[in-house]
Amino acid sequence: MPDAESTFADRDAHRAWLARQARLPAGFRVGRARFDFVPREAPKPAQMTLTLIALDQPTPDFAAVFTRNAFPGAPVLVGRRRLGEAKLGAIIINNKISNVCAPGGEADAERICAETGRLLGLAPAQVLPSSTGVIGWGLPVEAMLAALPQAVAALAGGSILPAAEGIVTTDLYPKIRRAEVAGGSIVGIAKGAGMIEPNLATMLVYVLTDLAVPRAELRAMLARAVDASFNAISIDSDTSTSDTVALVSSGRVPCPDQAAFENGLRAVCRELAEDVVRNGEGVRHVLRVSIRGATDSGFARALGKAVVNAPLFKCAVAGNDPNVGRLVQAIGKYVGAQAKPADLSRLRLRLGGIEIFAQGIFQLNPDKEKALTAHLQGAELYASAPPKDGVFAPPIDYPPHGRCVEIEIDLGGGQGEATVFGGDLTHEYVSENADYRS
Repeated sequence: MPDAESTFADRDAHRAWLARQARLPAGFRVGRARFDFVPREAPKPAQMTLTLIALDQPTPDFAAVFTRNAFPGAPVLVGRRRLGEAKLGAIIINNKISNVCAPGGEADAERICAETGRLLGLAPAQVLPSSTGVIGWGLPVEAMLAALPQAVAALAGGSILPAAEGIVTTDLYPKIRRAEVAGGSIVGIAKGAGMIEPNLATMLVYVLTDLAVPRAELRAMLARAVDASFNAISIDSDTSTSDTVALVSSGRVPCPDQAAFENGLRAVCRELAEDVVRNGEGVRHVLRVSIRGATDSGFARALGKAVVNAPLFKCAVAGNDPNVGRLVQAIGKYVGAQAKPADLSRLRLRLGGIEIFAQGIFQLNPDKEKALTAHLQGAELYASAPPKDGVFAPPIDYPPHGRCVEIEIDLGGGQGEATVFGGDLTHEYVSENADYRS
């Protein structure tokens, strides 16, 4: 969303806005192919999309950050090796199956890279693989190889929207953000809806730029941008085996101001990170937790994560119930578990701009309760309704607004601060994840 008060009346209005963000930087093309297949682990019809991002010329200037999960997917293992290569020429992405701990998974990923490279005139090691979807299943390699020529034939410049659409799984809508910098552009797309607490969810992010920034600087900038954005969100506290954030420069436009470039990169990453939360599986409220007065930024971020991952508080928000006792409990639980607990005597809390806790006691009254309920209702993305078939599902496939449940935590004891985004815990989330494979 451009800002918190922006609204989209319907899917078409949102897609029109996405199209305006989607112009590719110079030097890139995207293409995709869809095909039907039958997973051998669960023999019933399924569909996979291959998404190809190709450079006009291989570039030495690329960066990537991967999951810290101890069971990384095969594409992550291959991707880490790719960081040592001299150049990158393409990225090949599949949805539906994440290729994690599957027999022969690395060999399968390398085989797909080799065929992609052959079709594009690249060395296999100049192709970065990515996969997202069900953990544990093996890739339908032969069907993927057969579909690759179609993806190559579809390569075109102009818009990144086909790629943004191609990488989704349970996402309700594609996510695109852009920044214009010094005659060039930075354009990013993201996939992610569940298993999201990046610790670098099934989260994939690709950021493309035509601005010429050398490899070393690009990698340092990406690490800082990821730390302040994707590492400051959580939908369900689960760190995926497949998280990947890649940044690639075609080098087609001189970059006279690297500070301006980094600011643009941070903005794109921050906006995509919030988009991932807003499109989280079953998310009906986005939580924005702003922490200040902490001993350091690490403590502030960890406290924010503790709040957005607190199940009882998340459920209360889902029900538009301003049960702020659950918020205070979550803060106290985290602080009390530390080896050196913070001093909470100066703690002040606000929800929706309304002071709810100060001087060690709650600051509540009937008028505040009504205002707090109204704030939660105003931030709701859609209303939940009991379904006839017993399966809760979102009634929309676009973000109607950019508002958040605003939580402010002031510890009053230091200079550390952070902003963390999260979502509520809903019937829709449980329905989605109870039936994810079926």
